[in-house]
Amino acid sequence: KDDIIIQGGSECGSLLVDGLGDGIVLEGPAVDIEFLRLKGFGILQGCRMRNIKTDYVSCPSCGRTLFDLQEVTAAIQEKTGHLPGVSIAVMGCIVNGPGEMADADFGYVGQGPGKIDLYVGKEVVRRNIPMENAVDQLVDLIKEHDRWIEPTAPEPVAA
Repeated sequence: KDDIIIQGGSECGSLLVDGLGDGIVLEGPAVDIEFLRLKGFGILQGCRMRNIKTDYVSCPSCGRTLFDLQEVTAAIQEKTGHLPGVSIAVMGCIVNGPGEMADADFGYVGQGPGKIDLYVGKEVVRRNIPMENAVDQLVDLIKEHDRWIEPTAPEPVAA
C-alpha cells in the first residue's frame, strides 16, 4: 500500500501542483477501493487542490522545542480531525513558529516551559496557557470563531 501512495504522490503531485491536472485516480491490485479513494483525496489536499479534512502544519522539531511535538500533535488531531477546511499549526517554540505557521487558521505554539500561546491566523490571542489546558482551549478558540462542527458518530454495524 505504501508503494501506491509514494508512487502516486511523487509521479502526480508535482504535475498537480504545477496546474497540470484536476484529479487523480489510484489503482492497485487487491487494495481496498476506500483506501485508494481516501489516499487520492489526501494527495489532492497536499497539492492544495481539494480540502476534505483538517490540515495540520508542524515544525520539524529541534532543540528549542518545548514539548513532545508528536504527542501533542496526536492529541490535537484526535480532537480536531473532523474539521474539513480548518488548518491548525503545531509549533514547538516561539522563535520560528509564528513565521512557519503563517498560513494556518489556528496555531498552538510553545511559549516557555509548560506554557503555550494560541494564535488565530498570525495574531496571538491567548498567552501563557498551561499545557494541561491548551488543547481544550484550542478547541474553545475554534468554536469561538465558528469553525467547529460536532463530530458525527459512526453508524452502528448491523449484526
